[in-house]
Amino acid sequence: MKWLDELAARRAFGMKPGTEPMLRLCGRLRDPQRTFRAVHIAGTNGKGAVAATLDAAFRAGGFKRVFRYTSPHLVDISERFFLDGSPVDEQMLARAAEEVFKAIGQGETTFFEALTAVAFLLCSRIRPERAIFECGLGGRLDATNVCESELSVITRIGLDHCSWLGSTLEAIAGEKAGIVRRGVPVVLGRNESQVIDVVRRAAKEKDAPFYYAPDIADESEIPAGFSLGGSFNRENAVTAIAALKTLGAFSPDAAKGFANVTWPGRFQRVGDVIVDGAHNPPAARALADSLAGTGPYALVAGFCADKDVASVLKILAPIADRSFAVRIDNPRSMEARDTAELMREAGIDAVPRNSLAEAISRARDTGREVLVCGSLFLAGEALLSLGAYPWPVRSRCVNESL
Repeated sequence: MKWLDELAARRAFGMKPGTEPMLRLCGRLRDPQRTFRAVHIAGTNGKGAVAATLDAAFRAGGFKRVFRYTSPHLVDISERFFLDGSPVDEQMLARAAEEVFKAIGQGETTFFEALTAVAFLLCSRIRPERAIFECGLGGRLDATNVCESELSVITRIGLDHCSWLGSTLEAIAGEKAGIVRRGVPVVLGRNESQVIDVVRRAAKEKDAPFYYAPDIADESEIPAGFSLGGSFNRENAVTAIAALKTLGAFSPDAAKGFANVTWPGRFQRVGDVIVDGAHNPPAARALADSLAGTGPYALVAGFCADKDVASVLKILAPIADRSFAVRIDNPRSMEARDTAELMREAGIDAVPRNSLAEAISRARDTGREVLVCGSLFLAGEALLSLGAYPWPVRSRCVNESL
């Protein structure tokens, strides 16, 4: 499809924080972002899981035309645009994308800005009863931060993308809190005290009602049969419950949706393999905590070179006694031999492998359960390799440069 080729070319423009280019593009599209109100979600880790949980709960609670926009995609570009629990219709997506690229022309609109504009245009046509938008990176200068919101949600904040967002929790929290709108309620998931202070202050400055999720929701309220594994997803479930309560939408019917949340590649078990997209120290720590007392595991991992790989591997080392390094399908990938060297420095016996399928096979030969992690891109490839990717593959496209 031509629009996918045009989208791929947008990777050359990299990332350009700031909302002015997005506002100009939306203006050329007759401001579709003003035609709906969204639950707007920012955070370092967990924001996609919270989005998926809210999506399932809204639909189970009786809302029609529930739209969700998340990023990045694991395999197929259509994963980013969900309507009523499934990727949007291929023709509907193509029509919206073609209109966006016509409005862009030769301008230097980035990959993420283009896709966000597509999401806005889709929403303006669908007119959903509920819309959920996940920030790409940060919040204050994120392309999604031109939408109208009915609720701001901020999940767990940690040190990631420090070159863009700042090197302290307080600085990163300030960027994430940039999604807070005047008078619009904000729900903050469990966080460190300094993060709570920053977000509470931002809410006060905007006269926005502030709710700390653990104060208004509890793990005991997570419905039985919650479909996402990992202790960190129980924290995300509490944040989702707090958001639903704030919207007056946490009903017995909505609670039934927790059993049907689909969020692939995040602590997903496929036979003897656990697939998780953990790629930064906070996510690795949450993953290791969820696996505490089990294992050891045969680790299959690949990373983007701009991540804090050494710290991630140090966190995972206590639960892994053998490891297999691979290159991921992304221009920013660390070479397998370099990843293997860092694995050995972390104290894990490691060898590089030429392909993910070979690495998983060799890991299984150890007789251990297998843990695949290090990148969401790798998680997507693993699900394809294991036959566990849940949707049709229609529109594959390499992710943006983030």
